Amino acid sequence: MVVAVATTVMLARPVGAASPAGVPRLAHAVVIVFENHERGDILGSGAAPTFDRLASTYAQATSDHAVAHPSLPNYLALVSGSTHGVTSDCTDCPQSGQTIGSQLSAQHRPWAAYAEGYPGSSRFAKKHVPFLYFPGGVSHVLPLQRFNSRKLPAYSLVVPDLCNDMHDCSIATGDHWLRSFITPLLTLKHTAIFIVFDEGTSNTGGGGNVPLIVAGTAVRRHTVFKATTSHYGLLRTIESALGLRLLGQARSATPLTGIWR
Repeated sequence: MVVAVATTVMLARPVGAASPAGVPRLAHAVVIVFENHERGDILGSGAAPTFDRLASTYAQATSDHAVAHPSLPNYLALVSGSTHGVTSDCTDCPQSGQTIGSQLSAQHRPWAAYAEGYPGSSRFAKKHVPFLYFPGGVSHVLPLQRFNSRKLPAYSLVVPDLCNDMHDCSIATGDHWLRSFITPLLTLKHTAIFIVFDEGTSNTGGGGNVPLIVAGTAVRRHTVFKATTSHYGLLRTIESALGLRLLGQARSATPLTGIWR
C-alpha cells in the first residue's frame, strides 16, 4: 500500500514538472551549508572564485536572509521551518516536531545528513547538524565519506567541518573545498544544489544577508532571484520540489522561482 501511494504522488507530478509554487519536481536536492559570512564577503569580493563562478553560471539570490543568531536556530529553521525558541548553540536541547527528514521517512523515501568529521573529530560541531536534535534523526546522520554522488537520496544536507565551512579557516579554504566537492554533482539529472550560509555578521533580516547559490541541471543558467527570502523560503522551495507539505514558517515564505529550467 505504501509503495502504491508513493507511485501515485510521483505520477501526479513527474520529475521536472512544475509545482503550484513554480518550482520543478526534483529527483535530488542537495543543501551545502557554510558559516558566518555576509553575501558581500563572498560574492564579488574576489576571495571566492568558485562561489563567483557558480553564482554567475547558474542562479543566485541577492536578498536571502538568515533568520537569527547564532548558528543552531538557523540550522533548525532550514530543516523544520522554526527556530523552536532556541537562542543559543545548545547541545543538550532536544526538539520535537517534524522535519523535512521525518516527512521523507513517513513516505519511505531516502534522505541523509552528511557531516564531515562526524562523529568524533574535533572539527565536528553538533550545532551544525540539526537532525541530531530530533527524534529519529540520528540514524540518518552519516560521515561525509559516505556521500556518494552516484547514489544520492532525495534530500541531502551536507555539512563541511569547522575549517572547510569557513567557521575557523579562510574563505579560500572553503572555496577550494567546494570546488572539489560540487563538480560531480553538476551533471546529475533533475538535481539542484543549494549553497547557503547559516548566518552572516549583521542583523539584516534577523541573521544577515547571506549568499545563496542554486546550481545543477535543474537550474536555468545566468539567472538572478531578486525578491527577499530566507531560510524558510529555501525550505519551502525544497519541500515543494520534493512534493512535501510545508512546515512551520515555510508556509508563508517566498520560494525561489524564475530560476528553473
